[in-house]
Amino acid sequence: MEHTIHHGPEGGIVFEAFCMTVGCDATSGGQEEQEAALDWALRHTGRTGHDVFRRECTDHARVIRRE
Repeated sequence: MEHTIHHGPEGGIVFEAFCMTVGCDATSGGQEEQEAALDWALRHTGRTGHDVFRRECTDHARVIRRE
């Protein structure tokens, strides 16, 4: 049997930003909109001066068996 894998739109996409400053574990938390995660990073920099972030975009996949 062969299978294919594709984005599963029903699962949505999650955006998250993580502060990479040593000793800081701050994160935006999972956001449905990319702008929300980026806005969090901008506000975090304004409050702390931390200016390096890891950005993650996670989608959901669906595997379908080919007939």
